[in-house]
Amino acid sequence: MPEAPPLLTLMRLHKRFALAGGRQLHAVDDVDFSIAPGESLGLVGESGCGKSTLVRVVARLLDASEGRIVFDGEDLAAVPAQRFARSAARSAIQMVFQDPTDSLNPRFTAREAIREPLTLLARMDRRAADARVDEVAAQVGLPAALLSRFPHQLSGGQKARVGIARALAVKPRLLILDEPTAALDVSVQAVVLQLLEQLRAELGLALLFVSHDLNVVRLLTDRVAVMYLGKLVEIGPSEQVFRAPRHPYTQALVSAIPGQGPRIRLAGEVASPIDPPAQACRFHGRCPRGEDRCGREAPPLRAVGAQRVACHFADVLPA
Repeated sequence: MPEAPPLLTLMRLHKRFALAGGRQLHAVDDVDFSIAPGESLGLVGESGCGKSTLVRVVARLLDASEGRIVFDGEDLAAVPAQRFARSAARSAIQMVFQDPTDSLNPRFTAREAIREPLTLLARMDRRAADARVDEVAAQVGLPAALLSRFPHQLSGGQKARVGIARALAVKPRLLILDEPTAALDVSVQAVVLQLLEQLRAELGLALLFVSHDLNVVRLLTDRVAVMYLGKLVEIGPSEQVFRAPRHPYTQALVSAIPGQGPRIRLAGEVASPIDPPAQACRFHGRCPRGEDRCGREAPPLRAVGAQRVACHFADVLPA
């Protein structure tokens, strides 16, 4: 039986920000990956690597500088973000933001927050929208008695459920989660993450999950993509990448997980993302394995077993 085509495919995606003097900040640089229907892909990397910018481009909150965002066969990058906000395809891709407090309108009750995309995107009348609010609130475990409350009257976990319900209300096919539990207490994080996994199984959602918590990514995702300074440096099945990382940067990240053996501490400073040299590996200067070649020749993302890795030495490095 033939495989289903990818739901989302990024092709040579770039996002650059113009700076004074004609310089450019390369936030996302030549990124390629796909997500299958119902698949969960984790996106990891240290702060400033471009994860949040990438998911905002995919969610069509920002325009790409170059490249394609093919969703269900249609190139969404060809539609300006401002116009996409009013497009019928807007419902198919929804986002859950990092801080549930900042992402909710303080003047809206929980019901109004969840109902808003239904009236704006699905064009539902008030009665149908309220019925859908009740349905999706039950799905995320939000008691009906809380729907009349304002954000300041809700706990962090309850606000997170409102944010998830709001995103699910219009029945998206891809849910983008940008550090969805980072602002929550550890005990609440576990409950919300369990809810997300349950919803994915029940609804057949594809997830693009951004997190700095590698243990969470390992548990909740089918595959993981690792970014460094705007570039994708490794991507593959989550268990394989965490058990046998092939890129030196991924190896350093994984070594920071408790119980993963000796910690790999990287020397040097992260290079500037402003007009980086195209011919050099972005990790050159911090890499324990780096050689002169790495400063002259940027490694392509190539297949090494089940992974794709951007390193000249990925097939000889100990995993």
